Amino acid sequence: MNLLSVNQLSKSYGTKVLFNKINFGVNYGDKVALVAKNGSGKTTLFKILKGIEIADEGEVVFRKNISVAFLDQNFSLDQQQTIQQLIENADNPYVKCIKAYEHAVQLSVDEPGDKSAQLMDEALNQMNELNAWEYETNLKEILSRLELNDLSQTIHTLSGGQQKRVALALVLINKPDLVIMDEPTNHLDIDMIEWLEHYLQNASLSLLLVTHDRYFLDEVCNSIIELERGEIVEYKGNFEYYLTKKAEREAIKAAEIDKAKNLYKRELEWVRKMPKARTTKSKSRVDAFYDIEEKAKQKRVDKKIELSVKMERLGSKIVELIKVSKAFGNKVILNPFTYTFMNGEKIGVVGKNGMGKSTLLKIILNELQPDSGKVQIGDTVVFGYYSQTGMQLAEDKRIIEVVKDIAEFIPLANGTSLSASALLTRFNFPPDVQYSYVSKLSGGEKRRLYLLTVLVKNPNFLILDEPTNDLDIVTLQTLEEFLDEFKGCVLIVSHDRYFMDRLVDHVFAFEGNGEIKDYPGTYTEYRIWKQEQQAVQKAEESKLQAAIAEKKEEVLLQPETNNSQKKRSYKLQKELDDLEKEIPQLEAKKKEIEAALTSTNEFERIQQLTAEFEKVNALLDEKSLRWLEIQEQ
Repeated sequence: MNLLSVNQLSKSYGTKVLFNKINFGVNYGDKVALVAKNGSGKTTLFKILKGIEIADEGEVVFRKNISVAFLDQNFSLDQQQTIQQLIENADNPYVKCIKAYEHAVQLSVDEPGDKSAQLMDEALNQMNELNAWEYETNLKEILSRLELNDLSQTIHTLSGGQQKRVALALVLINKPDLVIMDEPTNHLDIDMIEWLEHYLQNASLSLLLVTHDRYFLDEVCNSIIELERGEIVEYKGNFEYYLTKKAEREAIKAAEIDKAKNLYKRELEWVRKMPKARTTKSKSRVDAFYDIEEKAKQKRVDKKIELSVKMERLGSKIVELIKVSKAFGNKVILNPFTYTFMNGEKIGVVGKNGMGKSTLLKIILNELQPDSGKVQIGDTVVFGYYSQTGMQLAEDKRIIEVVKDIAEFIPLANGTSLSASALLTRFNFPPDVQYSYVSKLSGGEKRRLYLLTVLVKNPNFLILDEPTNDLDIVTLQTLEEFLDEFKGCVLIVSHDRYFMDRLVDHVFAFEGNGEIKDYPGTYTEYRIWKQEQQAVQKAEESKLQAAIAEKKEEVLLQPETNNSQKKRSYKLQKELDDLEKEIPQLEAKKKEIEAALTSTNEFERIQQLTAEFEKVNALLDEKSLRWLEIQEQ
């Protein structure tokens, strides 16, 4: 069943053709990813699908009577409303249905009669048709998993990541037939991304999304459409299948262009020698010649971005953190943390949003002072900082002026230098666009230009805070290759698991309460280790509880013995009696904390509850083991 059809769609801005007579569709059950380079027209295409841009020609057809939800990359929420108000005021058929049902119930109480009975029948039928009885349960589950438990919070008080989760919740709670998403993983931490992956895999909905997150794409999507040179190419398979088939297609196309070039040379010679009097046969050959000429003059492949700027020499002393700590009020970001960076290290920084990853980067860069401890930086260190918020590029500046403000000529790794214009060309900003204004660039193109401004300063210690946001897959692959060969230090904060696994030697994992775990391995290896640790801890807890239960049963079934065998010392018996009172109390307290943790998303409260949980759990284990020891005596 076809839910969306795009037929012969075209869109241009002046002489720039974004897409020309493209066709594609989304069927029921399809989960489709749209892949394209920055500036190719992805966002424009989504705006046309949403109805806020008009195509030059062609049509977009949605199947009748289906619900469609959009998650924009740059979403907008009413900053003065609470989360609760946004949910209640959303254009949501379930909320409308429930309100109509509640009105019918009230009317049947206030004004019983045929009219209210008919209204109640209609409301009940609609509730059954939509299966709205389960709406509240589904709503609570989604809000809980997105850690949105305090619905009284006003939107302007939320962080960017929290607002993204609210926007996501408003899409998912509608249970739409078709969801269209633009970069859904931006500003989400890894735990949240993995939950969203699982949800979309199992949800009975169809999906069209733009994403640069290759693990997410691989796990969720079963089809890829690529917008390239104004045309659509479809690949039925995951990301690995797409890479393989794309390489094959480009190899075939390159061979065809080479063949056309050879034929063009021969035909060009014939055209030049051909007499003016033309036969029908020669005219057809001339017409064919122009087709061959057009094919021969095609570009074989898009020019690859080249990242080869010079790196300043890095001395033996780089950066040393000595017992560095930081807190904001009661919120502990860093417990005393010590680390000495070594040349060539590539370290990934992971953890939930709000735990202090960006704070650590700012302390290293001396943009933020620690509460205690020292940061010692070597004389030869040149930082290159790629910020999560991005560089504030002047919209009224031309692209080439942004680079010339840094340097007219940029030294390269091979000892030569390039002009600002030549370097921009290497970064896929050809000469015909270099004098365009920054305001004309797409979000991804601005991020690519920002990356260029970081690298041209010849850094030897790169600090990258969410570098993958808004960059296209081609740019990401090139950046990965560059960082893989980069001889200096690299510190990366990223939610892109593919990017992290490809590059990092070890991981700084923010585990809460200011604790940082230095794990030797990739992010995926850290996650596996963490899951194994949690499984071992659960198994030990279960084993301990089983041993306690078994011992209690033994005591109850033990036959009466004489007083000399049975009797314990008064002190020991008193301790046992106290333990048998304290253990149930601790178990009850543990459950109470677990319930409180699931019902709050306030960072400070979570930290407080987590610390309390750890203390109670440790005390429970200690008391339980002591109870067993006494029973063994």
